[in-house]
Amino acid sequence: MSMQDPIADLLTRIRNAQLASHPDVSMPCSKAKVAVCKVLQEEGYIDGYSIEEGDKPTLSVSLRYHNGSPVIEELSRVSRPGLRVYKACEDLPKIRGGLGVAIVSTNKGLLTDRAAREAGVGGEVVCTVF
Repeated sequence: MSMQDPIADLLTRIRNAQLASHPDVSMPCSKAKVAVCKVLQEEGYIDGYSIEEGDKPTLSVSLRYHNGSPVIEELSRVSRPGLRVYKACEDLPKIRGGLGVAIVSTNKGLLTDRAAREAGVGGEVVCTVF
């Protein structure tokens, strides 16, 4: 059975692993998941990620905790296969007054909302992180 929404699967696995206080979580690998993990690592929400090659590549994500509580407080999918959400650069959302991050899929790759505003590009709002 094929996965309908791999990004939602990634976000749900991270959310569930943090609720259970796991140090890391692994899942099937895809280019989209790796791109989201790259942005999360650059913003400091996860410690890192690695790809284990094999018959079916596996993505392993190391979660970040601060004083025993997860760094990611809120992780939600915005645009989904049934309802795509596109925004121009001036309409990109500011998550909690700029403290959080919206990950946007642009023609320059996956960017944070701040980076997309600086580059002057809009796109599909993939998810929000706080």
